[in-house]
Amino acid sequence: MPDIKHGIEVIKANVQIAPLNPGVYRMLDKNGKVLYVGKAKSIKKRIVAYTHFEKLPDHIKRMVSEVDKMEFIIVENEAQALLMENDLIKKLEPKYNILLKDDKTFPHLMINTADDFPALRKSRGARKDKAHYFGPFANATAVNNVMDIVQKTFKLRSCRDSMFYNRERPCMLYQIKRCSAPCVGKISKEEYRQSVSEVIRFLEGKNVDLQADLSAQMEQASAEMNYELAMILRDKIRALSCIQSGHNVEYADIQSADVVAVKKHKNMVCIQVFFVRGGQNCGNIPYFPKQVADISEEEILEAFLSSFYAEHAAPKEILISHRLQNGDFLEKALGCKINFYQKGNKAKIIQRVLQNAEAAIERKLAETATVESNLYEMQKVFALPRIPQRIEIYDNSHNQGSYAIGAMVVATPAGFDKKSYRTFNIKYTTNTNDDFAMMKEVLLRRFERMSDENRPDVILLDGGLGQLHAVHEVLSEYDLQGITIIAISKGPERNAGKEFYHIVGRESFSLPYQSPIAFYMQNLRDEAHRFAIGTHRKKRSRSIYKSQVDEIEGIGAKRKRDLLNFFGSAEQVKSASVQDLMKVSGISKKIAEKIYNYFHN
Repeated sequence: MPDIKHGIEVIKANVQIAPLNPGVYRMLDKNGKVLYVGKAKSIKKRIVAYTHFEKLPDHIKRMVSEVDKMEFIIVENEAQALLMENDLIKKLEPKYNILLKDDKTFPHLMINTADDFPALRKSRGARKDKAHYFGPFANATAVNNVMDIVQKTFKLRSCRDSMFYNRERPCMLYQIKRCSAPCVGKISKEEYRQSVSEVIRFLEGKNVDLQADLSAQMEQASAEMNYELAMILRDKIRALSCIQSGHNVEYADIQSADVVAVKKHKNMVCIQVFFVRGGQNCGNIPYFPKQVADISEEEILEAFLSSFYAEHAAPKEILISHRLQNGDFLEKALGCKINFYQKGNKAKIIQRVLQNAEAAIERKLAETATVESNLYEMQKVFALPRIPQRIEIYDNSHNQGSYAIGAMVVATPAGFDKKSYRTFNIKYTTNTNDDFAMMKEVLLRRFERMSDENRPDVILLDGGLGQLHAVHEVLSEYDLQGITIIAISKGPERNAGKEFYHIVGRESFSLPYQSPIAFYMQNLRDEAHRFAIGTHRKKRSRSIYKSQVDEIEGIGAKRKRDLLNFFGSAEQVKSASVQDLMKVSGISKKIAEKIYNYFHN
């Protein structure tokens, strides 16, 4: 039984030495394991609260009773405390912290105004300093819809630079009036820049002002009898009016905000995030955090905001469903306004997001019940020692032995755990047409890195008895106690639903046709196949785009890009003379001779 008195004494002793500075504190148990990571504007003032034991929630009382040691890290300001707390929680996964699984990056629209003719592109990940970014959008569909509107209305290019600088005639997008073809001079640089400026204003939500300016320009063009320009401007105004009429009026007075609502229902918590930019709903995404039992919705929301915006850029305003105790701290750390509304249009929007959170919980509970039912049935059908908590499914993919890879996907009671997916480039198997040998290599490499934390209950192989016996043979030196290896092979006429299942020491069998457990097993197998095929195609695509220019010593990424942009292809670089090579910016005579000699010696 944990010693409550000892825990309080440890915290009181640390209050005496705790700094007044902003920073992060860690609570550890007697084995040195981190129980909790917290942040504070003043560490000393924050941890004093833990000494008032009778006022603490039950889950915090349990934590305090386990505390044996505390550690502090001083930082410069609230923002750094927020980032450090998030990093430590991800790394240590403390027992009493709310854990958010968030490895997602959101798509944005990007316009790099440093280019002569900026393109409109989708973007994820790292940002360029001089580029304008708009978003985030919750998914690819949302960003594609906006991109489609912009191309139809403003006709910005979306092609790669290498294609743009080497075109001799307009592409299909020009023919269908979705690009102004700056690549072949169909629009002047000044006119194109004007369109770029209009797109930026549109994506920033300044539609009313933009329409007024376009109307004034149209009237001026008409007065000057420039009817061609007037018609172009008229079409833009019509398109913007159509877009405006299709907008949800609820979001009309919101320029840049995220609406975040938390709902706790039937022992499950959902946090819904709606992205609103320029009066447009850019989509929404639900999150289901872990370790939230006995924790209030307010605490969950505060922990979520800390974690989520340590990874993602905060908007100008965050609308929230519950008041926060440490809202001021978060505002300073994130550099934005965090507002709770009880009346007005924004309060209605928050209520709508709360309804979405509750609906998402109902769907999740239904899905979880279905998965739990399938896992229970799986335990019975395959005589497993317990309901499986981790299922690993393996598949190989290659193209007549080329670009061979092995793939592992992981399924749990919560669904597919994509964070645990792994790919294996086949390194040691000489005959990559031999599926048995490849699977042996993949399983050996997997078992060499297996630990108690990632030990599977079931290994599912895409193959028959030969595959099953080959894997058992190669894993014979490992402890397979508690691990069931199952092979799944195609049934008669390769029909889905009539597969055969193979387990060592048991007759091969099939599952009832179109039964829920049969569908579940097919879904596991198909997910591994999808992941393996997708990974294989990416590997093959990378090799296709790799050119001979990559092999020349001293030719870095920039020079390679300049060469390919100038000549259009590696073959043209190969056939170029020294004099022609020297015409490329940054290519001296010495480098030109090196490139020429590489291809001609």
